[in-house]
Amino acid sequence: MTYLQALDKINSLMLFGSRPGLDRILKFLDAMGNPQDKLKFVHIAGTNGKGSTSKMIAAVLKSAGYKTGLFISPYIIDFRERIQIDNKMIEKESLAKCVEETYPLLEELKKQGVIITEFEYITALAFKYFAESGCDVVVLETGMGGLLDCTNVIKNTLVSVITAISYDHTAVLGNTIEEIAGQKAGIIKPNGNTVYYPQGDAADDVIAKTAQEKENNLVYADTLPLKAVEMTIEYTKMLYKNNELLIHLIGDHQLKNAALAISAIEILRNRCGFNITDENLKEGLAKAEMPARLELLCKEPMVLIDGAHNPNGMEALSVAIRRYLRGKKIVCIMGMLKDKDSNSSLEYLDGLIDTVITLEPDNPRKQSSEDLAEKAVKFFDIVYPMDSFTDAIEKALNIAGDDGAVIVCGSLYLASQLRPLIVRCLKKHNKNVLIDIEN
Repeated sequence: MTYLQALDKINSLMLFGSRPGLDRILKFLDAMGNPQDKLKFVHIAGTNGKGSTSKMIAAVLKSAGYKTGLFISPYIIDFRERIQIDNKMIEKESLAKCVEETYPLLEELKKQGVIITEFEYITALAFKYFAESGCDVVVLETGMGGLLDCTNVIKNTLVSVITAISYDHTAVLGNTIEEIAGQKAGIIKPNGNTVYYPQGDAADDVIAKTAQEKENNLVYADTLPLKAVEMTIEYTKMLYKNNELLIHLIGDHQLKNAALAISAIEILRNRCGFNITDENLKEGLAKAEMPARLELLCKEPMVLIDGAHNPNGMEALSVAIRRYLRGKKIVCIMGMLKDKDSNSSLEYLDGLIDTVITLEPDNPRKQSSEDLAEKAVKFFDIVYPMDSFTDAIEKALNIAGDDGAVIVCGSLYLASQLRPLIVRCLKKHNKNVLIDIEN
């Protein structure tokens, strides 16, 4: 089986199950020999910040010499980003081999009426690859929720990390913060360790109650002696126990994610026996990168690409705009999925954006550019619904000029699709691009 054939097999599966639950993947994993039981995990749930926090923790563990698996979603550039070991994507041949060996098991279960979804299958493939590769630890990001998320079949959780909780996937997770937090808290295992950054609402009580019921060591990341000493559009310098740390993930929200990551690392080295030095912490954090999370592509004009796609994400983006782009003429290229809270998201950008260009992400759940534009005119004076990605980029750059700024937001799918096109367009106009789209 070739890599492309393997991708076709994966993409042929239904995206979501007919009902939440772990019974399907448990049957599939049992047929595979339960590779997840051979692994140890740092498990991460939350509405926003999972990917960045996961990347930071994995980078520090790698720096400390541990063979570290990383499972994240969705991908931005390459499908194989979802399954990594020591910051290297799974080899194409390895993915093809995993699919070739496991797809017959999936088809056998299908004959028995057990339908494995795409995310369940990818999760199982990751467990198999990590176990067969002999990973010392796996940083595992949930897909959606936590309690009934298929990653929650794991038993050997060293630390449960819960990032920012907000309204998203409400049709599945619930319509209140309490309900959503309850789903996220579902990853907390009995007699374990939990890290959480309090956000001052009902989610705090849910996390604290669950941790108490599960007799967990609950660490609040806001108590960490971590302080920002310099924040630029390219990096943030922090002071932690008289040590200067640097991250290239920008924005105030990344300080909270860094606090979560460092708190998890402290548990690993103080309670779980991991040998992680202060130098490992410094080196790992400095090397952590995450595409499309307030990623700076160019300085003149300022071009930022961000996957913010819900109210909490848009709020973080609005804070970043005020901090880094004050006084600049800003053009926003935006596209959102139809199941997202567009109105609340747009409201956070009210008064900060001069011009909005709406596009349709290439996704079955896409919201039409015209529908999003109709909502956007309530908040912005100049709104252009467009069809062509390339034309939208050219228009945005032309309006912004060298002294202005262009922001892409609204969907990680849109960010993934526009990222290489923007880089090529900037290069065509002889702009100094800060990234290489081939990497």
